[in-house]
Amino acid sequence: MMKLPVIFAGHGSPMIALEDNELTKEFQKIGERVVSEFEKPKAILSFSAHWFTRGTYVQSDPEPRQVYDMYGFPKELYEVQYHPKGCQELTDDILALLPDTSINDDWGIDHGTWTVLVHMFPGAPIPVVQLSIDGIEGPQSAYDIGKALAPLREKGYLLLGSGNIVHNLRRLEWDNPNGSPQADRFDAAYAAPTADHFLPLLYTLGAAQGEKPEIFNNVRNTGSLSMTGYLFGFGEK
Repeated sequence: MMKLPVIFAGHGSPMIALEDNELTKEFQKIGERVVSEFEKPKAILSFSAHWFTRGTYVQSDPEPRQVYDMYGFPKELYEVQYHPKGCQELTDDILALLPDTSINDDWGIDHGTWTVLVHMFPGAPIPVVQLSIDGIEGPQSAYDIGKALAPLREKGYLLLGSGNIVHNLRRLEWDNPNGSPQADRFDAAYAAPTADHFLPLLYTLGAAQGEKPEIFNNVRNTGSLSMTGYLFGFGEK
């Protein structure tokens, strides 16, 4: 079976689910490339910044619920529907590779995942399983977990990390359509004052160890958010 790629997507504001712009068009192109250059994935494993837990958990729900884990946005956003199936085979494969992982179906498919996939794979044609981001063990553990999960790529699964390499909600500049100077130069303390949106990148780096990334959506907005994403494994089939 063909080795599938790894993707890290900067998801930014949940409103991206409703937008039609250069960022979302790029998401769409990436989904089309996955299917045309590889094959339709059996399922997608998502590492979303918004399932941030103590320890590592994986979902097993055959019909995971859509989580509207955001507040104060227009009602149109809460009307966006994205309902992929789960994938027990993928869940079982993850448990075999990460024996210390537990099943937890209290969560679901959150906006870190569905606001991206609604553009990449509209209509939810591919099953999705989320793996939680362990906020206890730290960066090395995140990288090692991704590395342990790398064999999934050769079993027909697409690995997707969703977060932001610059994510500082305390320093948002709502009237700034671009990045602040700190965001543009990636000042570390400014870029990631909390780990939740940065750690998904390390999961993807582990899963794509040694592979050169292709960069997409290399822009900043509202001052302190970076939408930069990375593709691994394209052109290396």
